[in-house]
Amino acid sequence: MKTIQMTLDDELVDDVDKLVKQLHTSRSAFARDALRDALDKYKTRQLEEKHRQGYRQQPVTAAEFSVWEDEQEWGDA
Repeated sequence: MKTIQMTLDDELVDDVDKLVKQLHTSRSAFARDALRDALDKYKTRQLEEKHRQGYRQQPVTAAEFSVWEDEQEWGDA
């Protein structure tokens, strides 16, 4: 692990300190989890954008899924 220095607003530090006390953890552990979550969220947004671009370039056609219509099971109506 590396030790890094960060500059944060006093109010943010106070809020984090209150929360880590409730969670029985440390600022560092909380920050690691928050940064991992932020990275995961960013990766998800990137993949979603990639999918949006793909569908813009090759939109779904009306007949694309119709081959499966006979396979649908709707149960007892």
